[in-house]
Amino acid sequence: MAQACTGIRLTAEDGTVVYARTLEFNIDLDSNVIMVPRGYARRASTPEGQNGLKWSSRYASIGANGMGLPFLFDGVNEKGLAAGTFYFPTTAGYMSYKAGDASRTIAPWEVGSWILENFATVEEVKQNIGNVEVAAVVFKQWGFVPPAHYVVHDASGKSIVIEYVDGNLHVYDNVIGVLTNSPAFDWHMSNLRNYVNFSLSNAPPVEVGGIRLTGFGQGTGMLGMPGDFTPPSRFVRAVAYSAGVLPSKTGEEAVLQAFHILNNFDIPKGSSRGEPDTVHGNIMADHTIWTSASDLKARRFYFRTYENSQIRSLDLMKMPLDAKTLTSISMKGPEVIKSLNP
Repeated sequence: MAQACTGIRLTAEDGTVVYARTLEFNIDLDSNVIMVPRGYARRASTPEGQNGLKWSSRYASIGANGMGLPFLFDGVNEKGLAAGTFYFPTTAGYMSYKAGDASRTIAPWEVGSWILENFATVEEVKQNIGNVEVAAVVFKQWGFVPPAHYVVHDASGKSIVIEYVDGNLHVYDNVIGVLTNSPAFDWHMSNLRNYVNFSLSNAPPVEVGGIRLTGFGQGTGMLGMPGDFTPPSRFVRAVAYSAGVLPSKTGEEAVLQAFHILNNFDIPKGSSRGEPDTVHGNIMADHTIWTSASDLKARRFYFRTYENSQIRSLDLMKMPLDAKTLTSISMKGPEVIKSLNP
């Protein structure tokens, strides 16, 4: 979960679907890549404790966690289903909890893993998401209930957004494959109408009072495109960039294209601060902790971090899918700058 994440989807000419996203926060989430094997036993959380929904993973999955948790904040499973958890402040409103519903209740940070470990397609998720209760459970490491919503993509290119607002579940078909943060997804889709003048091509010259006006250079079709870090502005830009790029031939090319697009959403430390922006003398500034991409055809998870921009990958299908325990791979490590001097 993160405060300023941006998610996109690309489809290559060979049919490969690639889902990619950034994850931002103002503190280090201590993320690692983890692989959850088949048959892994789970017990979800409720406001009362770890007495919630029980399940065993049907499908193996791989992705990034946070705060040392055995749950994925973002990842892909062996069937090519991907799921991401995004911050949803001021808008999320989970279901009312009743003790009698404990056996089908899960916490907000457990939803992504529940989806990846139980389902193979977006349609299956749509049919089953209403069978669980997502309750307002306090995240002990932070001391509050994390507001979250979710995006799910499958290998066929279908996508949905899952949100809980005012205690009610909302599931939206996500035709454009984009997600950021608050407000609700349907608001963002309506807001796109404010940019009906957007064009990938340069604006033509215009005549004003007998004077011919032309643009100063390339990109005049995007004049007025919002450039700040707010969720509505990032949503609009993410739609423009992901819909406008030339199609990639293969999944590997689409992965690289996705990282290029998300370069535009990378937040350096200090440029996006909250109020107050210091705690105990430390500047609290959202920054892009990591960026990831999932190839839903090859079942590969790619990532880079704030400290190391080298893209690294793990092939889920080469992992021990029937292992008895979680597999953890560190995301840590500094940037390696290669000298070309002889």
